[in-house]
Order: sequence, then C-alpha cells, then structure tokens
Amino acid sequence: MFPYGKLWWAVLGLPDEPGREREARRKVWLLSVPAALSWAVVGWSGALGILDGLRSMSLNRSGAWEQGPSAISLIVVFSVFVTIASALGFAMRWTDWSAPWWPGTGVGVGGFATCLGLAIGTALAASSWTAPEAVGERLPFADGGPAQPWTFVDWVVYYEPYLLPGVFAELAVVTGALLAHQARKGAKRQDAPPDLDQGSWRVTGRIEHVEFTHDWGMGNPRFRVHVSYQGTSGPRTAVATMVTSMFAAPVVGAAVDVFYDPDDDEAIVVRARTGRPT
Repeated sequence: MFPYGKLWWAVLGLPDEPGREREARRKVWLLSVPAALSWAVVGWSGALGILDGLRSMSLNRSGAWEQGPSAISLIVVFSVFVTIASALGFAMRWTDWSAPWWPGTGVGVGGFATCLGLAIGTALAASSWTAPEAVGERLPFADGGPAQPWTFVDWVVYYEPYLLPGVFAELAVVTGALLAHQARKGAKRQDAPPDLDQGSWRVTGRIEHVEFTHDWGMGNPRFRVHVSYQGTSGPRTAVATMVTSMFAAPVVGAAVDVFYDPDDDEAIVVRARTGRPT
C-alpha cells in the first residue's frame, strides 16, 4: 500500500507524530476566534450597509439607497471582512485534509464560528436600523392613490433586525451541540475499544500487509490489515479493518495498538497509535 500519509508530511517537512492531531485541533480552535470576530463585523456592516437599505426600499421608500457615503463605507468594510473571514474559514477546513481526526472538524468549527459571529454582529446592529416612515401601511402613491396596508411579508421584513440574530443564534446552538456530540463520540472511541470489554489487553502489533477495501466510513477510507502481535499463547497474526484519514493510511511495518480478549485471541480490535511512540 502506498504510504500517502508519510509522503504528505515528508513533502511539507513536518514530523509524522501522534501529537500533530492535538496540535491541529488546537490551531483550529485558535483560528475560530478571529474568524468569529470577522464574521461579527461582516454581520454588523452587512446589516446596516446592505440589508437596511433593502428593508427601507421594501417597506416605504424607493430612494433608500441614496444615503450618502456612510452606506458606501459600510459596504467597503463588509467586503474586506468577508474576505478575511472566508480565508480563515478555508484555513480551518484545510485541517480536515492534514490531520487524522474525526472528519469534518474544520468544517464544524468553522460553521460554529460563522453562525456565532453573525449572530453577535446582527444583534449589535439591531438598534441602528432605519425606522420606516410609516408602520402598518405604505406611503400614499405620488399620483394620489390611497396607502396600502402591509402584507405578511412586509411585517416579516419589518422585524428583520430582530429575526436575523435569532436565526443565527439558533444555528450556532445547533452547530455547537453537534460539535459537542461528535467530540463525545470521539472520546468514547479513544477511551474504550469497540466490541471488547474493559478486561481486554493491549499489546503492540506490526502491520504486515495492507489492502484497500474500496469502501469508505464517515468519509474516510477503510483498509484491511494483517497484523502480527504477541498473544497469550505466543505470536499470532490477525486480520482486521481500520478506518483512517486519507493522509494517515496504514503502512507495512507500522506499529499499531492491538486490543484482544485474553480468553479469546480471535476477538481483536486494531487501532492506529495516537499517544505512544512507534
């Protein structure tokens, strides 16, 4: 099997060590702070520089875009910070390709930072939106026609300054809950090997053969590996499956952790090493 993971890190000149997963996770959360702040500025400037004018035009005034240089300045701020926020989001998503963790970490943290930042920014702008010239009805037409009452859509647009923060805050809560749930699942997978009780033994095994199964699990490739290890009755060889990240594929000769039941050498689980030296 071609060693994709080792080649990748060799090209970048970075060490292929178990601690790089923790380091990458830490960098993602550090990047999420400026990303959330950038999205907060995007939400604030976009609400007051773009959506406020559209809201005024929709409700009462056809010339709402003629607001002078302040709106233009806000649009410039919006353009600059949406570029910065997008670059930070791409940096977080890149970690999904450079670290062997549960898939979608960069995407999940980036989505949480985006929703949280937009919720904060639009909430700060809620009190500064332009008040409509008339509430409940449109202004009379220039040709003398009577004023028309607002429709349901008009009332939704009227409450837009308060609806936007609520929607983004709800998305942030949902995204955060999904992140916490996925983190708990990942911790359980690391703390206890599946299909084996707490009485299982862990020994060091060596990969002798690797075969790609042409199958995928949670977006990551699945491999069939032949592993040799020292069992209770002497050296043994077992066949197991492993799901790893694309750039951390198992290679022949690599050390792995083998969990097995001391009363049944055939019941084993093979896991890539995450916290112990090879």
